[in-house]
Amino acid sequence: MKLSDFILLNEEQKKNMLIHEGILVGKRNVAECIVFLFQLPDYYVESWFNKKSGAVQQFIAFTNMEPLNPYLEEIAIEGLLN
Repeated sequence: MKLSDFILLNEEQKKNMLIHEGILVGKRNVAECIVFLFQLPDYYVESWFNKKSGAVQQFIAFTNMEPLNPYLEEIAIEGLLN
């Protein structure tokens, strides 16, 4: 599925797409949310899950690499250097 097609899906369809077609590659905490990062063939999607309400607040889909920085910063490479 192309990014433009994903953007047009409703919330439930986006959830199903990520569960069945996406690969969970990262997770981080931001304020009151847990942000899950999914990889799809041509793009990434962040799913912002609100811990208090128990609902997805938003989906952010992107193709550029800059939004991956918070996830990359969490990877410990010290042990790999020796």
